[in-house]
Amino acid sequence: MRSIVSARAFAAFAAVAFVAFFAGAALAAQPQPWQLGMQPSASPIKDFIASFHNMLLVIITLITIFVLALLLYTMVRFRASANPNPSKTAHHTLLEVVWTAVPILILAVIAIPSFKLIYFADKAPDAEFTLKVTGRQWYWNYQYPDHGDFQFDSYMVQDADLKPGQTRLLEVDNRVVVPVGAKIRVTLHGADVIHSWFVPALGVQKYTMPGRINEVWMMVDRPGVYYGQCNQICGINHAYMPIAIEAVDRATFDRWTAEAKRRFAQDGSAPLSVADLRARDERTQTAQNVAR
Repeated sequence: MRSIVSARAFAAFAAVAFVAFFAGAALAAQPQPWQLGMQPSASPIKDFIASFHNMLLVIITLITIFVLALLLYTMVRFRASANPNPSKTAHHTLLEVVWTAVPILILAVIAIPSFKLIYFADKAPDAEFTLKVTGRQWYWNYQYPDHGDFQFDSYMVQDADLKPGQTRLLEVDNRVVVPVGAKIRVTLHGADVIHSWFVPALGVQKYTMPGRINEVWMMVDRPGVYYGQCNQICGINHAYMPIAIEAVDRATFDRWTAEAKRRFAQDGSAPLSVADLRARDERTQTAQNVAR
């Protein structure tokens, strides 16, 4: 009876884990309950990171299995009962060369793609436009110098103000809006203390430091909303400065920037979202249909 209950419990756990894994894989925007592994990729940098991670996973698994096999072999082959007179061999030239050379070769295999990833994720000399990010206590400021040089602050939506469908601790009043497929240079600066601009699904993580401008780039592969958080312990409200990036088609991005230049020039704190633009378009279209 106990074995049947245990089998059912294990089957239930496996089913939950299976569903949770694929549910998490379907959404790149945010972590999911019971999610296994990293968030699915939504950018070329994250593709590279995931590929490198998978290669390291294979290497470390093989090393672990090999070391475990050696330990088991040693325990069985050289146990006291089988070796009443143990060998006094102190040196073995070939063995010492092998256990020195093989780790060096493994490190070389790891180093080559690691260096490639570092340089690939570093800078984008042919970026389409620049997004300026400033970390403040405890919110983000974003500036679009190539689209009228407007800027706005982005604060976390408080629990009392959350709307249906919004995620607690991750939703913001003003999202960063970017076009799908555009290579974007992101420059980062800290206005007060060190913050960290981290978006897992895009493979982007860079510190914002006072007195220094750091740079990274990103390119979102598909439309959606991608969340991140400051993962640097920057003060009392460190856990309450999330990041939300909304990737849209080019036409929607152009309309959003045109509206943003007008809206944020009047009141830099006035929220502006893509959903507002789409709702306004629907109202306009409905009014035109009625007029006809």
